[in-house]
Amino acid sequence: MSRANGKPQKEGESGMSYDLMVFEKTKAPDTREAFMAWYEKQTAWEEDHDYQTIGVSAPALQNWFMEMKDIFPPMNGAYAPGMEELEKDGDLESRLVDYCIGREVIYAAFPWSAAEEAYETVRRLAEKHAVGFFDVSGDEGEILLPDGIRLS
Repeated sequence: MSRANGKPQKEGESGMSYDLMVFEKTKAPDTREAFMAWYEKQTAWEEDHDYQTIGVSAPALQNWFMEMKDIFPPMNGAYAPGMEELEKDGDLESRLVDYCIGREVIYAAFPWSAAEEAYETVRRLAEKHAVGFFDVSGDEGEILLPDGIRLS
């Protein structure tokens, strides 16, 4: 999940999560090899912001997040539920997501218990908001562009 600086931990640093990413279609490369190199650069988390503020993202990513947060709320940042909300809704804590918000990507770390619903929801909303989709934790690492092209 997140470190104190708001940047996600790399695999193996702590507990495992089911990770998905959406991305700005105009910024991503159109071959799998180039995409994976771009992904590594994006997930170095070297941009000069806190990675919890949605205002830094491209408009389509902002739209995706504003709908997504109502289904899977963020565990940190301005839209995170407060203690009162968590106490009132016993299932809410199991739906909290560690979002890492960049200019060109939003990386989301879900609890494994929500993996199936997370995949379906993230993919459906990616299509709706015309952003790309990357199944980071998937066995095959599915990468879909908004026009339906699959990078393989």
